[in-house]
Amino acid sequence: MILLTVLFLCIISTYSASVKGHTTGPSLNNDKIYKFAYSTEVFIDQIKASLQDSAGYRISSGVDVNLLWRNPDNDDDQLIKIMIRDVQVENVNERPDTKSIFEGKSTEKIIGKEYLEALRRPIVLQLTRGKVKNFYSYQNEPVLVQNLKRGLASLFQLQLHSGAAREVDVSGKCNVTYQVRQDQVTKIKALDSCELEKTGFTSPNQILDVSTKATSATIYVLEDSFIKSIKAEENYALFLNSRRKTDAKVVSKQRLELKSIQASPGLIAAKQVAGVIKTLDSSYVAVPLVAETVHAECKKCPSLSEHWQSIRKHLHPENLSKAEATRSFLSLIQNLRKATKEEILQILRSENNELLPQLVDAVTSAQTSASLEAMLEFLDFKNIKSAILQERFLYACGFASHPNEMLLKALTTKFQGEIADEEIRETVVIIMGALIRKLCEREGCKLPAVVEAKKLILRRLERAKKGDNVKMYLLALKNARLPEAIPLLLKYAESEEGPISNIAATALQRYDVSFLTKEVKKTMNRIYHQSRKIHEKTVRTTAAAIILNSNPSYMEVKNILLSIGELPLEMNKYMLSVIQDILHFEMPASKTVRQVLKDMRAHNYERFSRTGSSSAYSGYMTRGPDISSTYCLDILYSGSGILRRSNLNIYIFNKNAQLHASQVVIEAQGLETIIAATPDEGEENLDSFAGMSAILFDVQLRPVTFFQGYGDLMSKMLSATGAPINVVKGLILLTDYSQVLQLQSGLRASVEFQGGLSIDISGGMEFSLWYRESKTNVKNRGALFIAGNIAVDSLFAKAGMETTLEIETTLDFISTVQFSQYPFLVCMQMDRVESPFRRYVTKYESLPSGRRYTSRKAKVELLAGSEYPLHQENSNMCRKVFGTESDSSSNWF
Repeated sequence: MILLTVLFLCIISTYSASVKGHTTGPSLNNDKIYKFAYSTEVFIDQIKASLQDSAGYRISSGVDVNLLWRNPDNDDDQLIKIMIRDVQVENVNERPDTKSIFEGKSTEKIIGKEYLEALRRPIVLQLTRGKVKNFYSYQNEPVLVQNLKRGLASLFQLQLHSGAAREVDVSGKCNVTYQVRQDQVTKIKALDSCELEKTGFTSPNQILDVSTKATSATIYVLEDSFIKSIKAEENYALFLNSRRKTDAKVVSKQRLELKSIQASPGLIAAKQVAGVIKTLDSSYVAVPLVAETVHAECKKCPSLSEHWQSIRKHLHPENLSKAEATRSFLSLIQNLRKATKEEILQILRSENNELLPQLVDAVTSAQTSASLEAMLEFLDFKNIKSAILQERFLYACGFASHPNEMLLKALTTKFQGEIADEEIRETVVIIMGALIRKLCEREGCKLPAVVEAKKLILRRLERAKKGDNVKMYLLALKNARLPEAIPLLLKYAESEEGPISNIAATALQRYDVSFLTKEVKKTMNRIYHQSRKIHEKTVRTTAAAIILNSNPSYMEVKNILLSIGELPLEMNKYMLSVIQDILHFEMPASKTVRQVLKDMRAHNYERFSRTGSSSAYSGYMTRGPDISSTYCLDILYSGSGILRRSNLNIYIFNKNAQLHASQVVIEAQGLETIIAATPDEGEENLDSFAGMSAILFDVQLRPVTFFQGYGDLMSKMLSATGAPINVVKGLILLTDYSQVLQLQSGLRASVEFQGGLSIDISGGMEFSLWYRESKTNVKNRGALFIAGNIAVDSLFAKAGMETTLEIETTLDFISTVQFSQYPFLVCMQMDRVESPFRRYVTKYESLPSGRRYTSRKAKVELLAGSEYPLHQENSNMCRKVFGTESDSSSNWF
């Protein structure tokens, strides 16, 4: 044992002696200056494009490196000086002189005397075991210059053995992996792991967002334990999730190559680093190696007022369905984000009533502290005359791409204060629910404003006595989708009647399946099968939908199928259509449904031959490699043939996410007295009512009441003209992505993608008692505009690319009902007219002086119109309706 101990100590002593003079990082020879050629290049283009066609520029120079000091007690601790000389800025690709922005300009003219002198001032690195321990530079140098020096300094950081490490460099604190093979070292940096202060934002829904893929690799070739050459490259690929062809890439390259070695003055004698730095230049200070933010000011940009005057004509109400309106909306948001509160208030207070709603959309969508403060000061919630502007403000808050605690707190304060218009008060709390959900999705559920708003809604719902107040808070919870609200929603869904029960049930329908526990499903089964009390058809069918969309068991499906035949007449037909739609569209429950249908008690002619006008059908609107969209249309009638509920949903989805793009629900109840018919079971005491409820981009809007009570109904029927009535006009910010990519060279790439939608929805109805026929036409006109702008701005040169796409379209939904017989003949048509589609890609390089090079490509095409197929029974009815239809235009009233 003693012999083994002695042997072990001898091995340790031998190993210690062997590594004393050996470094784990690069080591410079004394009295030598290493002269390198250095260049950094940046390329910007589309992902699949060749680098030879890209926009960009190159900064090249000579670099002198020499050893200043080595720690007498540790060879791995050394100070090196790095000096940049002979700087040049040039095209990254060969280009004719007439197309070169740098032609005929000296480096000093391009960069500027101040920047050039700062670049030439040397930096000092303390390298300890191959890692940069300290970075010494001059304190008051321009931030851009410091960043370029940081990018060069970071290249000298490496380790000479394989393995993973956590390093700090110009990109932040990042995970790196080294692979060492003889005289070559490869460093792979995981860019998504880099810890760097984030200043941008992303879109809340993955479908509307932008995806990024980034890679970074550096290859070192060593000679005599020091660097012979370095090649570094990092690639960023960005693309819209909704359309991957709308993409961009940023490629950054660095090269450092040893050209010669010359004699140097020698080392500085000192025991400590501080002494060397003081001897060298007392102006040196240790600064972080991580890049700092560069603030660029636009010197020739128009003011907010000037910009507004140049685009305001495009935002006139009659132009909102055009792509130019959306383009102007997005450009205005960009300008508003740089504006002060006073500048925003100036244009708000000087605008007329026709353009103010669109201006309010833009100001609210800017989502800055200044824009919010301006809106809160501009809008007087105690004044009922500005209700339209208040509503536009609130809906823009609901669609906010990156809401903050300040916005929710402001709405909570408004709700607790005086509001003149009761509908606005309802809208405030409904939008508060949407903001709670968005903040919770971004891990903000514990923010004080969120906690306060949740408590306020839940507490006031429990205390509410009036039916209107109960509905208001339930709609807020429908947006918020709080797990803790589920027991309350179950209580109202099962124990209440009419709209209250219906809203609670539809609120539960919006929860993710993971929240639909056994207790929820038990309650839904009791409602559907009326185990405890009689329920309306609308609530029962919603309960059935929740059961069938939440991994139903064999017995749950079987009991629903066995109920068909025992239900009210039209509900039988409706539930039969739901089951057939599940099978037709291969929904998740289809496998269980097919198993149940093997049982002849559930699957027989008696059950599957039910007649009626009610229906449910799903189909694809688009199917593509990036995203697909589906529509789900269901219509439920009462036993007397009067419309009870129509529900049109449009979903957009990809492999990873789904977005509830829109829902339009029209409901009617208690109308049997008009035609002296008998109400269905459970609906005998319902008041006459008709209204519309809408969800737009996952935000529940305040429902609209068409009429309430028999007297209101007759008054509105007699005053109806049949002319189209505007339902909604507005501008919505959909995609809102802004990020800064810190490149290893020290430059920064700014990336912005914005997508906006302008909508103009109108509807009209014609009604003929003589021909016993009615027609409704809902026209949805809109324009989508998406713009991506990627730029690398070094303040003395800028290169970038803008990619845009725009489409204008119209979707018509026409419903024709002939009620001269039973079952009624109902023909539904959903048509999309041909739509212009335009796509542009512009690459550019520019100097602050105004010299500019631009390359532009365009693609314009006309997308064919389409009539969306509904179920076969609808097609059969349409043949009957239009086969017997006569010209009765002179008898319509």
